[in-house]
Amino acid sequence: MRRITLGFLLILASCTGKPGADDPLLSRRSLNLEEFFQGNLVARGQFQDVLGAVRRRFDVTITGDWDGKRLKLIENFVYEDNSTEQRVWSLTKTGPDTWTGTAPGVIGTATGVERGDAFNWRYTIDLPIPDASGQTETLRVTFNDWMWLTGEKRLLNRAYMQRFGVDIGDVIIAFEKP
Repeated sequence: MRRITLGFLLILASCTGKPGADDPLLSRRSLNLEEFFQGNLVARGQFQDVLGAVRRRFDVTITGDWDGKRLKLIENFVYEDNSTEQRVWSLTKTGPDTWTGTAPGVIGTATGVERGDAFNWRYTIDLPIPDASGQTETLRVTFNDWMWLTGEKRLLNRAYMQRFGVDIGDVIIAFEKP
């Protein structure tokens, strides 16, 4: 009985609603990644599992550099347990509203599309996760990242995470330019 209940919950979790490319635009703002992420930013976020429990919180400082072709993002994470992580993204603008990108741990190439005030970024990554003993293990997950420009200096990000096609949780991050 327990396996049936767990299976039902996993199926139900994988059916949760998510934003889509055809959703109506809610503002007249226009997100330009290369402009928003140029310079220094700060962000705060958390990971919440599929059942709603907050599992991890973090602060991030980001330095972005747009050279006219490539956007380099250096993200420095500090988690509540004082562990740290750095991720360096290299994003390339491939069209007026399209992007590709790479970072250590990312499997293949990330792809993204800007539309109005929104950006959808998709990728698979081997994510370092600390275990109970303090050791780090790697978990391969797929991100369906949605970002919305909520003001001139603010961006809200909700990233839906899946493993083997099943939702495992999401990450919410609020970015702010000083």
